[in-house]
Amino acid sequence: MSGDSHDRQQLVVVAVAGSEPEAEVISQRLEQAGISAIAQRTIGGPEWGSSGARYIYVSASDEADARRVLGSSGATGGDPVE
Repeated sequence: MSGDSHDRQQLVVVAVAGSEPEAEVISQRLEQAGISAIAQRTIGGPEWGSSGARYIYVSASDEADARRVLGSSGATGGDPVE
């Protein structure tokens, strides 16, 4: 796999949503800006239905644009995930 392909597959957390509906709103804002996003439940705690926090992931190459769209300064950490 080439370095460019590896970079495109690397994901970073750009937001944490408190619930599935909130994650959908954040993901829609990013999609409207042309940024693909993935919402995934955080680890820990009981999860029932649409409750429970979600991490919002974007490609590492879209991180700066996503944070600009969301008005985020990077307080969520933004550690890369493969």
